[in-house]
Amino acid sequence: MKGVIYSVIPATLIAVVLILGMQLAASGQDKELPAGEAAFILSSSEVTSGGQLPKEFTGDGASATLPLEWIGAPEATKSFALIMHHIPGPGDVKWYWILYDIPADAKCLPKNVKGVGTLGNNSINGRTEYAPPHSKGPGPKTYIYTLYALSAPPTITVPPKEVSREVLLDAMKGRILGSAELKVVYTRFPGPEETRDREGPPPPPPPRKE
Repeated sequence: MKGVIYSVIPATLIAVVLILGMQLAASGQDKELPAGEAAFILSSSEVTSGGQLPKEFTGDGASATLPLEWIGAPEATKSFALIMHHIPGPGDVKWYWILYDIPADAKCLPKNVKGVGTLGNNSINGRTEYAPPHSKGPGPKTYIYTLYALSAPPTITVPPKEVSREVLLDAMKGRILGSAELKVVYTRFPGPEETRDREGPPPPPPPRKE
């Protein structure tokens, strides 16, 4: 009899565990992520995420804007906005490209894009234009392109020349459905003149022996 009881109890426990597992699996099937939420991706044909930004898109080259494309934006998107920024150190943010009022049906921005959206200013020269990275020091620097999908275009009451990164971020509050980032790295190597300037003038020649 004891052998029968011991054999029944494990079988019962196994059945209970299997039933609970099936219930959990069924409930998990109903908890899917909203369409497009996990698939909003920003990319470029010229550089991979975390890759080296080609010189052509910097102040050391042609100063061209990077071509960008995206997929998986939220279905309710009514407008896009783009910010390119760099964080040199704690509490310091520089922005190079502000572009807002990008149409909701846009899927990409070509190189040297024109006539799409509205340009804001940049923190490098204060102009309403793209300011290419042109680091004054050697070593790798990380630049971040962030594309925002908005439920409505941002309400901006100042002229484009006054639209900074902070102004745009403030105007987008409560309207951001999702965002996608592309991080790139640019390593600037100093030229001969910069190297000479940093090293200082050459030492004087040794005195001639009489």
